[in-house]
Amino acid sequence: MKNRYMLTLLLFLLVLPVASMAQVDNFGKVDTIYAELAPIDQYNWLITISMTNDEDIEALSVPLHLSAGGVRIVADSAVYEGGRMEDFTYKGFRPDTAIQCATLGMVANLGPTQIYMNPGSGRLVTIFVSSFDKTPIEKLKVDTTTTQPNNSLMAIASRFQHGETVDTIPFERRKELEIIPAFIVKQPE
Repeated sequence: MKNRYMLTLLLFLLVLPVASMAQVDNFGKVDTIYAELAPIDQYNWLITISMTNDEDIEALSVPLHLSAGGVRIVADSAVYEGGRMEDFTYKGFRPDTAIQCATLGMVANLGPTQIYMNPGSGRLVTIFVSSFDKTPIEKLKVDTTTTQPNNSLMAIASRFQHGETVDTIPFERRKELEIIPAFIVKQPE
């Protein structure tokens, strides 16, 4: 009996972290963000960030950790033109060479506009990555991370999701609009 109790407790403790890191989507199926990697030449790569979503999105945070083994790299630019978030009011890109990260932050409305990203699938932004000291990049690795001050992979659903036409979401209901999408990296073929 005691062994059974200990085994149940151990199993619970092993499953708890996995359950707490699960993707969250209160509006339907789990949304997915893709990072598709492609070499341009031996010193430069591009990362195409795309998303599949089934609800209107008003904001998105995509912090990325970049690694190329011993090669120092820098995410030197991001192009939003032609992407699904091209009309967003704020399209931020903050590279950090010291910790090999780049943070993308996108906000649809900073004023009285009614912009949002419709449900669908497609490219959001393209990031260009370069070798810092002209050393060839053999393989690029990308993963999501958390960057300062507290940027983690997250999307914010539109406040008009259920037909409500409210100007402001009550503080106690703001968590309902948070979406934690799945993150998938597509390596070059």
